[in-house]
Amino acid sequence: MYKPEISRRQFIARTAAIAGGLALSPLAAGAARGVRKTAADQVALGKTGLKLSRLGVGCGSNSGNVQRALGHDGFNRLIRYAYDQGLTYLDTAQSYQTHEWIREAIKGLPREKFFIQTKMSGNPENALEIIDRFRKELDTDYIDSLLTHCTVTPNWDEERKRAMDAMEEAKDKQIIRAHGVSCHSLPALELSAKLDWVDVNLVRLNPQGAWVDTPAETWNATSNASHVLPVIEQIKIMRQNGHGVIGMKLIGNGDFTNPADRRTAIRFAIQSGLTDAVVIGFKSPEEIDEAVKTINGALAVMT
Repeated sequence: MYKPEISRRQFIARTAAIAGGLALSPLAAGAARGVRKTAADQVALGKTGLKLSRLGVGCGSNSGNVQRALGHDGFNRLIRYAYDQGLTYLDTAQSYQTHEWIREAIKGLPREKFFIQTKMSGNPENALEIIDRFRKELDTDYIDSLLTHCTVTPNWDEERKRAMDAMEEAKDKQIIRAHGVSCHSLPALELSAKLDWVDVNLVRLNPQGAWVDTPAETWNATSNASHVLPVIEQIKIMRQNGHGVIGMKLIGNGDFTNPADRRTAIRFAIQSGLTDAVVIGFKSPEEIDEAVKTINGALAVMT
């Protein structure tokens, strides 16, 4: 949840933070060379050695209800449309119940073209068995990135050690290629930024402060623009430590019904240089087109 208030002081401070983030970004170097960049570019994910499309397709809006409401045919058309636009990063989770949907949607397409990220909830005793189940549900030999999902405490690494150890073992066996975390509070984010175990961070980010991390140790704390700067500071630490950073909740969990708000948020994420890639939950080709156009426009002014 969030409140949309923003003061001039907050805006100026946030703009300064953006400028600091840009200096860390490969985008800055690309802009200096005059290289044209697009939403479909295959970009490096931190120091993982992996690449993914700059814009990803989220398959878990409202816990996956939005995508599943499309029906299998509608979902298949959506994923195929995204693929035709060069968007090959697919983001899902155990709790979204869309593993099998993705499996059917990409059937017949080259697996190696896709970057599939999913998430495991909690700290299950049989984490390795769950990873194998994920692979079967997705019909894939490997998962590109596996995250521990929705952490909120400042000691989530202790609480989820069993799951983390299983992910490390799975990475050693090359059945996952990277592991990391999706945080839903500032204390969890602060821990994530400094952990060597984390390869990939999925971070809630938009300048309006909608559904971003706060000091409250709960996933749905009320947030506003005043909470954005502390998140940015942690992202900078992540980037300094070589972590991959993917921005989520760009359009405020779907709350930004005004196109101008969506454009502002997407441009912020892209032009700030704080993220390697971003993911948005879509339900139509038109929404994909809008996001691609906004990202391409944001990148164009940087070249």
